[in-house]
Amino acid sequence: MDSTFIVAEKAPVLPATPWRFALYFYQQIRFALTAIFVFEAAQASCTIMLPYAVKQIIDAVTLANETGADIFAASYDAMVLFALLNLGIVIFSRSSGAVLVTYGPRLRVNIRKSLFRYLQFHSHRYFVSHFAGSLANRIAEVSVSCMHALWTISFTFYPLIIQSTVALIILFLTNAQLALVLTLWLVAYTSVSIMLARKCQVYSKDFAAARSKVSGKVVDSVTNMMNTKMFARGEFEEEYLTSYLDEEVDYALRTFWFMEKMSWFQYISALILMVSMVGYALKIWAEGGLTVGEFSMVAGMAIMLIEAARGLSRGFLEFFEYIGNISDGVSIFVQPHEIVDKPAATDIKVDQGEIEFNDVCFTYPEGLEIFNNLNVVIKAYQKVGLVGFSGSGKSTFVNLILRLFEPQSGEITIDSQDILKVSQDSLRENVSLIPQDPMLFHRTLMENIRYGRLDASDDEVIEAAKKANAHDFILQTENGYDSLVGERGVKLSGGQRQRIAIARAILKDVHILILDEATSALDSVTEKKIQQGLDHLMQHKTVVVVAHRLSTVSHMDRILVFDEGKIIEDGNHQDLLQKKDGHYAHLWQMQAGGFLPDRETKDI
Repeated sequence: MDSTFIVAEKAPVLPATPWRFALYFYQQIRFALTAIFVFEAAQASCTIMLPYAVKQIIDAVTLANETGADIFAASYDAMVLFALLNLGIVIFSRSSGAVLVTYGPRLRVNIRKSLFRYLQFHSHRYFVSHFAGSLANRIAEVSVSCMHALWTISFTFYPLIIQSTVALIILFLTNAQLALVLTLWLVAYTSVSIMLARKCQVYSKDFAAARSKVSGKVVDSVTNMMNTKMFARGEFEEEYLTSYLDEEVDYALRTFWFMEKMSWFQYISALILMVSMVGYALKIWAEGGLTVGEFSMVAGMAIMLIEAARGLSRGFLEFFEYIGNISDGVSIFVQPHEIVDKPAATDIKVDQGEIEFNDVCFTYPEGLEIFNNLNVVIKAYQKVGLVGFSGSGKSTFVNLILRLFEPQSGEITIDSQDILKVSQDSLRENVSLIPQDPMLFHRTLMENIRYGRLDASDDEVIEAAKKANAHDFILQTENGYDSLVGERGVKLSGGQRQRIAIARAILKDVHILILDEATSALDSVTEKKIQQGLDHLMQHKTVVVVAHRLSTVSHMDRILVFDEGKIIEDGNHQDLLQKKDGHYAHLWQMQAGGFLPDRETKDI
């Protein structure tokens, strides 16, 4: 991995190519894999030597018939060899199976944990650019595909190599000409298979990407099922999904038809081997160069190798589907981390909560400039409101404080500490965020509130819920604090979710609190209940409130008015209203039902 590929210090260092990615995890169970390869080599050797044992039996019986000796006595050693070989197949195959069931699940878990851990360090922009369902599906597919690809190598490709090698040795000792025929076939078969396999890998990767895209679309539609019902768009969603399913079918057909061509090649190759080996062996036998047993052995080995080769066609189909899945997943997950801690990053220590922007410049990667040399100081314990039209820079301001984005130049400090020089975890541990739509896990209410401080006792969680005016409604749920809230908290109303988020922030109890449109989606009665919890939460804290409803910030110590990335006014509500031609006064007059329009209207 080159030096321009930046990876977070605490993230696992994962290879960015599918083969090296798979090998990285295979090495973690290398001792188990060594055992599997030893057992499979022994099992494959026993299997391919069965025709040799049959040859020994036939030759012994033939000799006994010619000499009048006892058949069973003459073939005793050969029968013992035949029995031992069959016993070896059972013992060695089940031994490798025991190792497989012991270490297979561990391999899958290791891959999932590593991918999930690596994923956690991607930026906010990464997650808003990818379907959550598609990412989860890829994690599952990559882990399963890595495991199945290894098993295909271990139990399909590798045994065939061993069987071919042992067969060549036996044939060489029996008849060098027959060994040459098998050698030529193996070289041609392997060369063409590798050439076809490389092309198949490209098709398989595209097919895997198409499947992941469909999975993401399905999850998106299921997540928004209420929208589908409310707008009666069931048929539209079906047609919308069908277009992506048709695309997946196109990639599937391209992949499977190519694999079908590979199967044709492999079956024809197997036919050629059978006819060549048996026909040439028959010629040598007719000339007296082989015994009956040796002829039988050659035919038996040819049949066994052909069966293995036919299984190889199915193995190739599955193997390159697995490699395609791995390649697709690795290309999505193993990307440079956009925002990482500095090598010498320390933990921030917040005692007051003063926030300062010094000549901060920020432009989105798409080229949209937001801030150009922005300077502002928010004093410790100040309650500051941010207002302005959509796109004026309010949310970007907050995201920069949280370090979800990083400025191109300038400095953002908290208590005189540059937030780019401290660890992201320590920064966010000292800031509480309550967004417009609180993010809840599909876990119990107790667990969701305790997320603010994991070591909090049940009594502390309940006390926080009481302060957030959430305790009463929690007791009214089916299982109280043990009630599950549903995916993203869908079992709760908007106001109830907000109160859970406030309880979580109360429990966290840090010096800086950010409210991002926290009450704009609520009715006035619910907002009043929420406000009681917020008033308690805001005590002795530095508070930054992003508001679309100006009445929400009218009681703040200070209001910053944003316009096109600039702070054009700064003061409290009364002072700003006294500026008759001021922007804030203008905004106040433009409010419709207490809300700002998305942009300025020309008739005001």
